[in-house]
Amino acid sequence: MPGSRPTLEAVAAHAGVSRATVSRVVNGGAGVREEVRERVNRSITELAYVPNRAARSLVTRRTGAVAVVIAEPETRVFSDPFFPRHLRGISRELSRHDLQLLLLLLGEGDDPARIGRYLSAGHVDGALMFSLHRDDPLPAMAARSGLPTVFGGRPGWESPGGSGGPLYVDVDNVGGARLATGHLLARGRRTIAVITGPLDQTSAQDRLTGYRHALEAAGLAVDEQLVAHGGFTMEGGEAAMAELLDRRPDVDAVFACNDLMATGALRTLRAAGRDVPADVSVVGYDDLEPAAWAEPALTTVHQDVEEMGRTMAELLLRLMNRSPDEAPPKSVVTPVRLVVRDSS
Repeated sequence: MPGSRPTLEAVAAHAGVSRATVSRVVNGGAGVREEVRERVNRSITELAYVPNRAARSLVTRRTGAVAVVIAEPETRVFSDPFFPRHLRGISRELSRHDLQLLLLLLGEGDDPARIGRYLSAGHVDGALMFSLHRDDPLPAMAARSGLPTVFGGRPGWESPGGSGGPLYVDVDNVGGARLATGHLLARGRRTIAVITGPLDQTSAQDRLTGYRHALEAAGLAVDEQLVAHGGFTMEGGEAAMAELLDRRPDVDAVFACNDLMATGALRTLRAAGRDVPADVSVVGYDDLEPAAWAEPALTTVHQDVEEMGRTMAELLLRLMNRSPDEAPPKSVVTPVRLVVRDSS
């Protein structure tokens, strides 16, 4: 019939093979010679054959979908450039393998059990979780469901499943913070403040640790009056910088633990009549769009956020597809580097 969708039988006839052979090719099965597989794939392309996902899932017991769980409210996810960049890396890797991305957000006041029930109900083949906070119940829910899961960021909890520990992708946050603080020390700054993210997240904890290590290595005492909390938001950075100026008007440098907070700090310093970098040097963390847009342009620690997302998806695919006798993939910690611009 004109306009009807090509069938599995039509592909088999076009390629000159059996229906069972086409089915094995479509579903990634073994036992098909490479030249036959190529011939079937050419017929699929020429006929514009689209597999029936429902029928395919009955054979493979796969849904063709992966859940991406972000433990943050919509307002933060869609205003912080970190999240779209991370999702872009995930999406591109999943698309390469013909998998769909299903985005689940968990904001304040939301019921985590709702997401836990969804993950346990067989709607997805695996999960990617990031921006988790301490005492978040989602990792334990994923472990109970048996769902293959990869985390973004070093987990701050014990493995709910026992041995082996959770699989994750992170950057060297301690080392990055040491780079940032060490750079300010090398510029001759000695009254160096830090604006932290939420300390119930390991990325914020590790960056604060790196700041402390750098000061201690330089023989400087850590002054708690120079530590302020900004929540990884621009507004938080503005407020934290105002607190720091009120507590320690002699501050001559600031390490803000992400670029949004650094941009907020720059805004407060400008309103207070402080010249950057003559009076106060500023360093951020991430090297995303806010760093290039800032005035002056922001010195920052570069992390490849898109590559982190891609690596998370790659690890999950390896976890989902590994054979029982194959060793599980290992967690990945990626390096960082300092990008020096006008703010320091």
